[in-house]
Amino acid sequence: MEVEKKKFEIEKKDNEIIYSKAIKAGKRIYYLDVKKSRNDDLFLAITESKKKVVGYEETSQVTYEKHKIFLYKEDFDKFIEGLEDVVGFIKREQGEAIQRSEEVVESVTAEEGKSKSFFDKFKF
Repeated sequence: MEVEKKKFEIEKKDNEIIYSKAIKAGKRIYYLDVKKSRNDDLFLAITESKKKVVGYEETSQVTYEKHKIFLYKEDFDKFIEGLEDVVGFIKREQGEAIQRSEEVVESVTAEEGKSKSFFDKFKF
């Protein structure tokens, strides 16, 4: 019983979200979650959630397809460099994107006053 309790506490700690931002983009929602690892290091969990509707009218069922990427702080600079490179390439090839009326769904922080997201410093 004690072992199960410790295992639950470890799993609970692994799933702790320190800061979160949800970005609605068409049929998708991107979640940027800052989490804490077992050794108390912060990392970024990026989740894409896409709504899927199967069937028609009364028989339709809604499900969500999710994909996750975990990004650790030692990889932030390389990731940012690569992301800026590919976004720059796309903009050079196809120009600036037409802005949709999408919005940030929610932004939550564990401590008030720390409302900046990991991606806030980028200008896409």
